[in-house]
Amino acid sequence: MMLAAGLGKRMHPITQTMPKPLVKVQGKTLLDRGLDTLQGAGVETAVVNVHHHAEQIEAHVKSRATPQIHISDERDALLDSGGGIKKALSQLGTEPFYVLNSDSFWIEGTRPNLMGMADFWNADTMDILLLVASMAGAIGFNTKGDFLMDPDGRLARRGEHKTAPFAYAGAAIFNPGVFDGAPDGPFSINTLFDKALEQGRLFGLRLDGLWLHVGTPEAIREAEEAIAKSAT
Repeated sequence: MMLAAGLGKRMHPITQTMPKPLVKVQGKTLLDRGLDTLQGAGVETAVVNVHHHAEQIEAHVKSRATPQIHISDERDALLDSGGGIKKALSQLGTEPFYVLNSDSFWIEGTRPNLMGMADFWNADTMDILLLVASMAGAIGFNTKGDFLMDPDGRLARRGEHKTAPFAYAGAAIFNPGVFDGAPDGPFSINTLFDKALEQGRLFGLRLDGLWLHVGTPEAIREAEEAIAKSAT
């Protein structure tokens, strides 16, 4: 699933007339970058949720042959990340599935990261697996970090007023069972992260490559400069 329904307020004024997933970085939309990554991992069907300038995203994805796109329509009410995934569960099936944010992407390292996540996934011990990026090399993401990670990949939140070496890179594998008992309406996937964490079933895999977060107009330039530099 590609999360593409947000308002993109931090990307103003660009997102006053278009949805953030259709913002281009070096000539390619953020949405297509995510869908191309899914396609490269062998994903044949993807769900894209829509709300803000929904008609533009619907028109855009009609040009794609693969993956096959299904729309989850949130025009009536924006459901936040967790609520949006829950609404789309009937389209996602009963097996574990990928979820990608549309405001970040990466330049692959030696091995495609989504395939690495699939290999690392263990349904016996995990409910959610996050792709996490080292804060040391993150582009366009200037925070104190999100997670600590032990040698086995088990994650822990950074403490209050502390820093953490890893950030959530906007890609995850979910066991659909984590949505059992989740509220109807809007809620953040962070509540599901915390529930899995409390049960020792939230894991991470370190991103191999260069992670780029594109949440503001300034970050577009930063991402394009980083891509150009990586190609030299």
